Amino acid sequence: MTNKLRYFIGNWKMFGDFSSIKIIHQIHRFCLKYKNINKKNKIILCVPNTLINYFSKKGKSKFVVIGAQNCHYKNFYGPFTGSVSASMLKTAGAKYVILGHSENRREGDTNQLIKEKIKFALNNGLYVIFCVGETLKQKKQGKTFSVLNNQILSSINKSFNLKKILIAYEPIWSIGTGKISKNDDLIKIFKFIKKNFKKKFRTRKFPIVLYGGSVNEKNIRNFSTILDIDGFLIGGASQSSKKFIDIIKNYYK
Repeated sequence: MTNKLRYFIGNWKMFGDFSSIKIIHQIHRFCLKYKNINKKNKIILCVPNTLINYFSKKGKSKFVVIGAQNCHYKNFYGPFTGSVSASMLKTAGAKYVILGHSENRREGDTNQLIKEKIKFALNNGLYVIFCVGETLKQKKQGKTFSVLNNQILSSINKSFNLKKILIAYEPIWSIGTGKISKNDDLIKIFKFIKKNFKKKFRTRKFPIVLYGGSVNEKNIRNFSTILDIDGFLIGGASQSSKKFIDIIKNYYK
């Protein structure tokens, strides 16, 4: 159920300015030096909207792709102060967009709203990094699988271009806490997501499923033993080129 490529996706959140382009340059130099490793990888940096166009033009690297962190649920233009549509992100130079992140769900994103965002992101040619995950309370109540099933089935339509959707399992209780799931639990969860997705949407291949939640250069080796994990959505550690590069290097040690 594994995919050939390993994805290392940085979610910069509210971080960075024009000078942060040096992080792309440093990652690019690392990729040039370790070509054998990086043939196996897909590196994506999802940055604030203010940096997408600048990074796409000035930070051109055949190893690093630029993505966005969210989009509005309506397409093109409209009376939505402070919002940015998927079509605007695409025009700015984004190739990917993160949708359904727990931080956005906490601010009001429902499954139906996320479904609209996914639809328009795909319609505009963007790849979608779709986040799912349970709270600590839901985990303790044994609801992890039902929560994930509901989030996926309520947000994705069979008519969508499923090949352009990556699923990121991010247990909410793990994000920024340093706590991570036990390997046995992760193995069960990843098999569930992949098999359930393939069955429900009748796809020929299993989806690409990533892990996110307190991923760093120290614990990455632990995740490397779980073959069903196709890559990682990395938060704070992606804001440092050294930490991000160390995550990739340590994964292959």
